[in-house]
Amino acid sequence: MAYREIFEIEVRHEGLNKYRHIRGSDRYIVKQKAVAQKLAWDDMWEKKQAVELKKRERDAAIRSKEEKRDAAIRNKEEKKELAIAKTEEAQKVLDDLGSILKHTLLVDDAIDWSSLLDEKPFPKNKPSKPSPEVIPDEPKRSDQKYQPRLGFLDKIFSGSRKRKQDEAESLFLNDHNSWVERRENIESKKKDLELKYSKSVELWEKEKASYEQKQQSNNNLIQDKKEQYSNKEAGAISDYCEMVLSNSVYPDYFPQEWDIEYQPETRIIIVDYSLPDIESIPTLNGVKYVTSRDELSETYISAAALNKLYDSLLYQIALRTIHELYEADVVDALESIVFNGWVNSIDKATGQNVNSCIMSLQAKKDEFSAINLGKVDPKACFKQLKGVGSSKLHGLSPVAPIININKEDRRFVSAYAVVDEVGGADNLAAMDWQDFENLIREIFEKEFASSGGEVKITQASRDGGVDAIAFDPDPIRGGKIVIQAKRYTNVVGVSAVRDLYGTTVNEGATKGILVTTADYGPDAYEFAKGKPLTLLNGGNLLHLLDKHGHKAKIDLKEAKKILSEQKI
Repeated sequence: MAYREIFEIEVRHEGLNKYRHIRGSDRYIVKQKAVAQKLAWDDMWEKKQAVELKKRERDAAIRSKEEKRDAAIRNKEEKKELAIAKTEEAQKVLDDLGSILKHTLLVDDAIDWSSLLDEKPFPKNKPSKPSPEVIPDEPKRSDQKYQPRLGFLDKIFSGSRKRKQDEAESLFLNDHNSWVERRENIESKKKDLELKYSKSVELWEKEKASYEQKQQSNNNLIQDKKEQYSNKEAGAISDYCEMVLSNSVYPDYFPQEWDIEYQPETRIIIVDYSLPDIESIPTLNGVKYVTSRDELSETYISAAALNKLYDSLLYQIALRTIHELYEADVVDALESIVFNGWVNSIDKATGQNVNSCIMSLQAKKDEFSAINLGKVDPKACFKQLKGVGSSKLHGLSPVAPIININKEDRRFVSAYAVVDEVGGADNLAAMDWQDFENLIREIFEKEFASSGGEVKITQASRDGGVDAIAFDPDPIRGGKIVIQAKRYTNVVGVSAVRDLYGTTVNEGATKGILVTTADYGPDAYEFAKGKPLTLLNGGNLLHLLDKHGHKAKIDLKEAKKILSEQKI
């Protein structure tokens, strides 16, 4: 299969506590989807804040009235109306959850390629032509202002006449000199303004040309992607389906995260979809005003009703996802869709995070298209399509996916055998870093072999650390496990453990394992408490090797000397 470059952007929203990796074969499409996702989450956040603000304002209004007058405090009619409004709001939330599937039937899920094109004009206005100061009229000797006012006596006495004539001449010369100076000043400013204007127009034209060139380039990429999709190229099909799922609107407390894999040979697309945990589902059923206590009392749906609502919701999400992908499939690239529903929840017995596949469904296009989704019972439809899942989805019983997404991570690199070459005289703390990473992979591969698991190493750097990913197929304790190794000669601090925990969460892994040739500080052990983390020191590593029939040693003092000499 030809190599296809993959671009990836990490999108986070701290307010909503949401996180997602956007992947695709086209940088611009990935960036656009990331921007769209961020805008969608920003919109969710604004709506959530607006709801909270409205609630605070409503509650504040009540408190304000309570503080002003005792009569307003006990305004029964007002509190009854508030209770009715809150009840209607709660009922709408529950009704919306019950009609998640029907909502999508009113939407055309096909991607409108024209809406992806950027046709916005260059946002900056062309610089306005400057309006320099107007040069005033040049003073002239003939102007009335400079004509001496001669009286009868001035005409007789030449001295008086000359004095007035000299004064008029002096006034003219002063005004004319001032005018010349002002004219020169205005002309100088005009030249400066014209120069600045010329430069600003030149800059504006360059920015406009760059904007339009980039805009056209991006639009060409969209058109190319559209053409690739029309030609049913595998990468374009995957990107298209990503956009379809991104456009699907759900409540903001839904994870709205997924992984997809399109198999062009079979025209099957596999969707690993993150479902909401039952703990996140709203349960408020209504609000009543209790006259005797002069207070609002909230009522909630029963546990049985919540379980029923939750199960129905998950069945609807599965059917809705398949419907949206098929409805949007205008080039008939999909023959079959596999939906694997995953729930990340807290194990009540251990308090640990677990990520389990609890439902799996494969539906062929012809069979699914014949179903009238507006009239079906979601659970009955799921079962009719031979979906796999417990009869009580709220129990979160794990099931094996009908088809798994290929676990081949693009970060994985080829491995080679090391452990059989290691003997009792070999100092693990002084090993070559590449040999060390392969040793870790091999020993954990042996550890997971009994359960059919596998371990892959990822691209590492020369900082003495290595990442590996283990896949344990056990449906109860298994899943994705992040392994990090530190070929250290000094104590491992808490920062490395924090990094491991962050990686474990970001990878959606069920567990993280940190292995070192040295030991950990007390802060590291303290941080790991209560988290799905395992810290293995040098002694644990040697024990693991011995368990699988291999001998080695760890001599930190010797390793420091060897490594120091290698740097010289």
